[in-house]
Amino acid sequence: MKTKITLKKIAKEFDVSISTVSKALKDSHEISEEVREKIKAFAAYYHYKPNSLALNLRNQKTKTIGVIIPEIVHHFFAKVISGIEKKANEQGYNVMICLSNESYEKEVLNMEMLSKGIVDGIIISVAKETEAKDDYTHFEELISDGIPIVMFDRVVEKIKCNKVIADDFGGGFLATKHLIDEGFDKIAILTTPDYVTVGKTRMEGYIKALENHQLKIQNDYIIRIDEYSDVARQIEKLLQQENPPNGIFAVNEIYAATAIQLAHKKGLKIPEDIAIIGFTDGLISSFTYPSLTTVAQHGRAMGEKCFDLILNEVNNQDTQYQHHTEVIGTDLKVRESTKVLK
Repeated sequence: MKTKITLKKIAKEFDVSISTVSKALKDSHEISEEVREKIKAFAAYYHYKPNSLALNLRNQKTKTIGVIIPEIVHHFFAKVISGIEKKANEQGYNVMICLSNESYEKEVLNMEMLSKGIVDGIIISVAKETEAKDDYTHFEELISDGIPIVMFDRVVEKIKCNKVIADDFGGGFLATKHLIDEGFDKIAILTTPDYVTVGKTRMEGYIKALENHQLKIQNDYIIRIDEYSDVARQIEKLLQQENPPNGIFAVNEIYAATAIQLAHKKGLKIPEDIAIIGFTDGLISSFTYPSLTTVAQHGRAMGEKCFDLILNEVNNQDTQYQHHTEVIGTDLKVRESTKVLK
């Protein structure tokens, strides 16, 4: 008995992309005749059939949008969902929310489930494990099956779909410049591993601000945190350095709030001894002591834009649709954790 064949397996057999296989099976002249015939013959031999449920999506609307988020405790994702829900309700749509728990396997399972004809399109923020594996074939397969996808916050540049991101570079630059303007000159960053795109981009903004003000970039001030369970240990190590920083930029508010807690424990005054600034203006930022200065990335506006883009693509699938990236601006919410050292 022949095994079930998929676009991914055909692509692997011929060492080409899933997009190339999809185009060859549609007899696209973008693909050479020789390659087209080989792929079509192989697919015919193994009785390849397109995802019929996905094909039905193009013609029968479910009035439901799927949303996949990496974690549920993060205030930012709650804001994005509220923006999606607001726009969906206005258009008579329902929203189905799934959780990947930062897992590649769970993300793939969620997308497979949502693609079985129960949603008109999928809005997703990519899981950390997916970014670490650098394997995005599940996105390519769904796009080849004609299912609209919008990525937000954590996005994959190589995947051709609509994307909505915050101005992470500008936000990182803004946060670091604020600390410099307030008189802090030894500034550390608490960030993610480089494979997490948002953390890497925010760090690039941090580095640019230091360079613009002729401040030395110190490698021992760049703290990459892989797991939340390791946050406290890494920050304690930073504060115990022989030449500790007098300012910290954290790329999310959990890192920032933990830094405030550990600075208090060490007997440091905030902001007199050390100033701390975070990213994402959530509830944690308002209720830390002292209250946390932070970069606001406007999750609700991001969610509204995500829905606008997915609905536009759902309604225009029969046209030559042009994907693009929307950038949501960031701004600074100045509170007590950075006031004022001169």
